[in-house]
Amino acid sequence: MSGNIPDCVPVAPDFSNMIPARLTGKPFWDLYLYNDPPIWEAYIAAAKHFNIDSLMDGYFPLAFPDENDLPWERLPPTPEQKKQIVPADHWQRFIVFKSDERIVTQRSRIKNGKRLWEPKVSVYYIADPPTEWIPPARAGLPDIPQKFKPLEGVKPVDMGPATVARLKKLMGDQGLVGVWLAHSCILGSEQDIFTYYDHPELHNYWADRLVENVEERFQNIMAMPIKPDFLCVGGSGTLIFQTVDIFRQLALPAVKRAIDLATKASFTTQMHSCGPETQLVKIMAEETNLTVIDPLEIPPMGDCNLAEIKRLFGSKIVLKGNLHTTEVMLYGSPDDVTAAAKKAIDNAAQGGLFILSTGDQCGRDTPDENILAMIETARTYGRY
Repeated sequence: MSGNIPDCVPVAPDFSNMIPARLTGKPFWDLYLYNDPPIWEAYIAAAKHFNIDSLMDGYFPLAFPDENDLPWERLPPTPEQKKQIVPADHWQRFIVFKSDERIVTQRSRIKNGKRLWEPKVSVYYIADPPTEWIPPARAGLPDIPQKFKPLEGVKPVDMGPATVARLKKLMGDQGLVGVWLAHSCILGSEQDIFTYYDHPELHNYWADRLVENVEERFQNIMAMPIKPDFLCVGGSGTLIFQTVDIFRQLALPAVKRAIDLATKASFTTQMHSCGPETQLVKIMAEETNLTVIDPLEIPPMGDCNLAEIKRLFGSKIVLKGNLHTTEVMLYGSPDDVTAAAKKAIDNAAQGGLFILSTGDQCGRDTPDENILAMIETARTYGRY
């Protein structure tokens, strides 16, 4: 990441969720719902288990007290919507359905003596990551639950700076811990797309507010006694729900501001964006000082040709990718993984600025032998 030549190609397969959860041997809802342990702690344990060169890019959702309760991926609220935002501590979570395979939660609050329910639920599975914030009908449930009980037993988690310090200590020399500063994917759902086209008069407001969010969050990060190792500016599927023009209009000003602030403060920056990414690599390499971009997925999941991207941009930006997570990592043999890893190293390792990784998120049932074959290839065939 510093631009120097390492002893061998760093290797960091993308397994932020499913594989760490599987390795605990627990129902997945223990991690995602009950924080036992939180998924980001399970990831660090998995990184040590496989002895990878970890880049923990934003897995811990660092939060500050003065930030609003809306997820970063959604459009910023209009002034009218701000008046309707209910503080998180005014809501209570309930279990509205439970079986041997899943637990469904929904939030509710009391207003003027009447119980109100949020129009979305979250589904937690025994052996898969959760499906969050969906209409109850998609989970086969009514909008207003007939039976419910309070969610109990969730282990409290400090989402603030103290946990970043603890995670860095837990990570040790296994790798680096990053936190989010900006998001490249502002439109993340069908409803966001409708909202974008229905309210063109708000586009500038949204873009400006995102820049303000970045500046406020950066100041909070800089005030931390123990700071993260790097800062994240990406977003899953940037060019799936957004065109390049929409990305440039809404997200790029905030992403550029984030990278500028980080660079001046000597932070490296990382962009993760699964799906089509070739145009993002070009923009980031030519118009910003971004340090690392991944996962550079090949068709049909993405549109990246690693050798061509290395030829065009490999001297300007660290490339991280790009073994296919299903055809190679999940269904391939260790020999298939070794061959694909050697090809990626041949395509992108010359001159450094390359981290051997996978496409987005290795599946739960990816054989350990395949992950180990990838790591071994980087440490031996990938020696400089």
